[in-house]
Amino acid sequence: MPNRFKRRHSRWYEVILFSSLFQFLLGFVIVVLLPNWLRWEELLFHWPLKSVQFNTLLANSVAYAASFFILHKFKRFPGTRSLPFIIPTILTAWLAVVAILLFLREESFARQVLTYSFVLANIWAFAGFFAGRRFSQPKLAVVPFGRALEVADTPHAIITVLDQPDLEGRRYDGIVADLHAEDLPDEWERFLANCTLARIPVFHTQLLLESITGRVKIDHLSENIFGSLLPSGLYSSFKRLVEVVLVLLAAPLWLPVMLITGIIIKLESDGSMFFIQERVGQGNKDFKVYKLRSMCKDSEKDGAQFAQANDMRITRVGKFIRKTRLDEIPQFINVLKGDMSLIGPRPEQRAFVDQFEREIPFYSYRHVVKPGITGWAQVVHGYAADADDTRVKIEHDFYYIKHFSLWLDILIVAKTIRTILTGFGAR
Repeated sequence: MPNRFKRRHSRWYEVILFSSLFQFLLGFVIVVLLPNWLRWEELLFHWPLKSVQFNTLLANSVAYAASFFILHKFKRFPGTRSLPFIIPTILTAWLAVVAILLFLREESFARQVLTYSFVLANIWAFAGFFAGRRFSQPKLAVVPFGRALEVADTPHAIITVLDQPDLEGRRYDGIVADLHAEDLPDEWERFLANCTLARIPVFHTQLLLESITGRVKIDHLSENIFGSLLPSGLYSSFKRLVEVVLVLLAAPLWLPVMLITGIIIKLESDGSMFFIQERVGQGNKDFKVYKLRSMCKDSEKDGAQFAQANDMRITRVGKFIRKTRLDEIPQFINVLKGDMSLIGPRPEQRAFVDQFEREIPFYSYRHVVKPGITGWAQVVHGYAADADDTRVKIEHDFYYIKHFSLWLDILIVAKTIRTILTGFGAR
């Protein structure tokens, strides 16, 4: 092996693992143990613990571990800054453990200690975020062949385009190369092999572009690992069970809101409070979707049309309920019926589906999962005004299907709630 590859390179994945573990353990001491020890100095010296001590320690431990793990998982997804989600995530974790304690009728816990831990958890998370910004951009070397140069202008990494198969003694976190490039010379192939043997990660361009853009290219399914676009059947069943339970438990909240909003809609303009339309769902099957009407009566009498950001057909009430997503409330009925999921690609009208299947490669593959009330494409992209815009949204949908997981769903829910509460990012 050439001498230039024998020097010690940073094994970035081990550094990240160690760093995360160190952050977790140190944070556990500061957030969980410190408040408990300050309240009960005998905590570490007298066992077994009293009931109030044990319950408080356990509640803080569970809340801290859950919030740390969720925020850590959020970092996996592109375009995601953990900062806007720190307080909501930590608040939800602590409220959840308190709710569980109250549900179990276990009132022997120290509320003051829980509050201290909650405050310290936020301080620790914010400190970790700002301290980590300095090291958030990886240094990547790009092999200048094929599609690899597409990543050269990304703001998410420090990019160096190599002009020869040699790192020249510089330290990089990884090498980016189009492994399918037909014009990749033999000496560059040997260079990539030597980098791998020297424990320097080599990333295929397609995977890196996905991690940066949050989109999966759909020109060729062969660009993706075989089967990677098939969602987990086990998680699909789990997700369905959880969604039905959540919708039923929340019914006393969303049913009155839906009825009151519907009355206001009817007072403003003629027509039904509901907008019912045929859409295409899982397995390319048609179903009726329910929404609160946000447009004028007979808004689509001339045929299906794209919804625009400033559509003249939208009523005054319609603008508000679209911005806050209140018009989507009746789709909880679709979730209970099994036509839709809370999270997934938005269902399209059959006329558009037939058109896109002719214009966009593999368009119908988005029907492998149930359509959702909200989704990855909605929280990062928005309205699709034409076929080209729809192609980009489909790439976002493919990313969701490929990375179909609890953590991505939690992130989408957090982004959607942020839109509902603040109006920021509403589409």
